[in-house]
Amino acid sequence: MEMRELLRQLDLGKSVAEFDEALERYFVETEPFRALIENRADVIAGDKGTGKTAMYRILRKRYAQIAELASVEVITGFNPSGNPVFQRLAQQPVLGEGQYATIWKAYILSLVGNWLLDLYEGQFTDSMRALDAMLTATGLRSADDTPQTVFSKITNALSRLFTPKSAEMAMTVSESGIPIITPKVEFGGGGPAEVKSIPHEEALGLLNRCLREADVTAWIVLDRLDEAFQGFPETEIPALRALFRTYLDLLEFDRIKLKLFIRRDLFRKIICGGFVNLTHINARKVEIVWDEDDLLNLLCRRIRDSEAVVNKLNLRGKSDQEVFAALFPEQVDAGERKPTTWAWIMSRIRDGNQIKPPRNLIDLVSKAREAQLRREEREGRAFAAGTPIIEADSLRRALTRLSTERVEDTLLAEAGGDAGLIERFRAGKAEHNVSSLANLLTIPEGDVPLKIKPLIDIGFLEQTGETFKIPMLYRDGLEITQGKAF
Repeated sequence: MEMRELLRQLDLGKSVAEFDEALERYFVETEPFRALIENRADVIAGDKGTGKTAMYRILRKRYAQIAELASVEVITGFNPSGNPVFQRLAQQPVLGEGQYATIWKAYILSLVGNWLLDLYEGQFTDSMRALDAMLTATGLRSADDTPQTVFSKITNALSRLFTPKSAEMAMTVSESGIPIITPKVEFGGGGPAEVKSIPHEEALGLLNRCLREADVTAWIVLDRLDEAFQGFPETEIPALRALFRTYLDLLEFDRIKLKLFIRRDLFRKIICGGFVNLTHINARKVEIVWDEDDLLNLLCRRIRDSEAVVNKLNLRGKSDQEVFAALFPEQVDAGERKPTTWAWIMSRIRDGNQIKPPRNLIDLVSKAREAQLRREEREGRAFAAGTPIIEADSLRRALTRLSTERVEDTLLAEAGGDAGLIERFRAGKAEHNVSSLANLLTIPEGDVPLKIKPLIDIGFLEQTGETFKIPMLYRDGLEITQGKAF
């Protein structure tokens, strides 16, 4: 067998969970996942590429077979593909936190309520009949209980609210109840509306009773929150702060549970400036952190999923370290003081906050496989036991491609107004001090700490003593070379 045939047999799956059909076979049940299914955590925070969506997908697929979740129904509160349904809120005038909280509560009431009523159609209890009447009266009853349809009904009502044809009195979105609209107002796209406003506690309390009678607990899972209001900062922070306020308010109901998957940097933005009862949120929050052993296990699970490779390299029953050693060279750069290949990889997939996302690892190795395959097609090698399948030069080439992608799809894409600052580092040196940063950014030295704080927060700069370094993950993509700028 030639090496290129073996490389073609090596399938590492996709680094993005939404596109990985084999995810379930090599999913690693980490402590955050256990905390979630054991109901010890409601807020799952992690950096981009650390596996939030993978965790959601496995929860959604496996929950019916998990003993701890025997009486739990996992209800998806977002659309997994396409534009996030919550972007519809950004198309409306900016509201206050209290008003956004009303919208979130109306959404949860409608989403869970319609799901439950559809499930028990023809077998309603008295509470369910009352819930049916309430949703109908408030315009929240829907024959389709998908997130797109339910949230669209609410935002369509908002659109009509903000574009009235005529009105005899002013109107706002109430903060004290599940609203519909004020009397004697004719809206664009519809006729006069009747008054209907029900206190949140009464509406959600009724839903909670219905769930208790059905002996089910509803977990409403929300993911893709970082995409929900991308490009609409005026809406993003108040709307997401309101979502966390809603989460706190729902804690009084034992059958309605919000499970929120959120990026760590977005969570920091939400709580910036203070957040009442933050300790209650932190008590139920876990962060996704991958140590090196977990990452090695994740990679080796994917390698073992390629049966032809396992058989040819005799990997059955081998440890993770042995599996890795069968595919890769001992070192990328030869020398007594040079790191092992695994240490080399770990130092190059991390950002300045020491975050090593699984996505970066899988992308790096996948790109190295592609680079090696191209080389084998040019000048093929015969398979020889003990010879690395993927060579050092392919790993170096893969790092350059990975760096370019992460600069574009993560660093600059998420830096917002600070993207221009990052561009000033392009084609420069990797290590700076306060003086060189002041010169680069054309600001006084005293202003440097405040100016670079966002760059440190997003992991672009890493402070080591008196100097600041750009992590190797971003160097090739910005044409930054090793050395000091001072």
